[in-house]
Amino acid sequence: MKIGLQIPKFTWPGGPGELASKLREIAITAEQAGFSSLWVMDHYFQLDPMLGRAEEPMLEGYSALNYLAGVTRWIKLGTLVTGVIYRYPGFLVKQATSLDVLSGGRAYFGVGAAWYEREAKGLGFPFPALAERFERLEETLQIALHMWSGNPEPFHGRHYQLAEPLCSPVPLSKPHPPIMIGGMGEKKTLRMVAQYADACNLFARAGLEVLEHKLAVLKRHCEEAGRPYEEIELTTLAPAGLAGGEKTPGEVIEFCRQLAGIGIQHAIFNMSDYAHEIRPIEVFGEEIIPQVSDL
Repeated sequence: MKIGLQIPKFTWPGGPGELASKLREIAITAEQAGFSSLWVMDHYFQLDPMLGRAEEPMLEGYSALNYLAGVTRWIKLGTLVTGVIYRYPGFLVKQATSLDVLSGGRAYFGVGAAWYEREAKGLGFPFPALAERFERLEETLQIALHMWSGNPEPFHGRHYQLAEPLCSPVPLSKPHPPIMIGGMGEKKTLRMVAQYADACNLFARAGLEVLEHKLAVLKRHCEEAGRPYEEIELTTLAPAGLAGGEKTPGEVIEFCRQLAGIGIQHAIFNMSDYAHEIRPIEVFGEEIIPQVSDL
């Protein structure tokens, strides 16, 4: 099993002047600890009230990832995940491609339908109804594959029209950066995973029984699409819980075993309030990652 680290908060001691150096320290420590991937949210406001107050620091996702690409060597990088309403698809694909090229082929393309209405309205982004956001998500996926195919022919969709969808330079990842779709909706999200994506991301907090059900739904969608289920990288997101005695390393290891038992291949953990303390990241490298790498 692969282990990933998500950094969802930047409310750290020292304020903005220390953000870059602390983020660098976290990334280098995670890479040395053996984490396979490193993720940031793609939000402009902190998730209020889930993770803090909206006014707390939040770095723009691709700017943060480009910085992380420069201070790391091999760890994979991605947003978990980008809401399609915040950028035109052609620009978003160029961002993901640039990250892939500048990182030496280490980018994931994480994307979803978006949900955080407060930040959209706060910064003046359109926030269409859910059905339209899913339509835009599907067109974005189609545009990404179109641009990465090297086909310069125009793209004509309901919401987006691209007269000349060039993508130069091309990604280093072959055939393109892995597309990860975040979410657990059975009718639309998981169907799009089967049709377009290379990875899904599910919320582990839903519990093993729910996760098993979602995976069964995904498998049915793959069968209907004529897509081998085994081609999809199965990932989850969960709190690490090592700080404050919420979980022990042994409990995290057992949780990973349970996830592996239902087919999860890549468990991503977030450290919302304490990644800057560094020690929890080191504990993962010393006590957890070696024990789960063969799952």
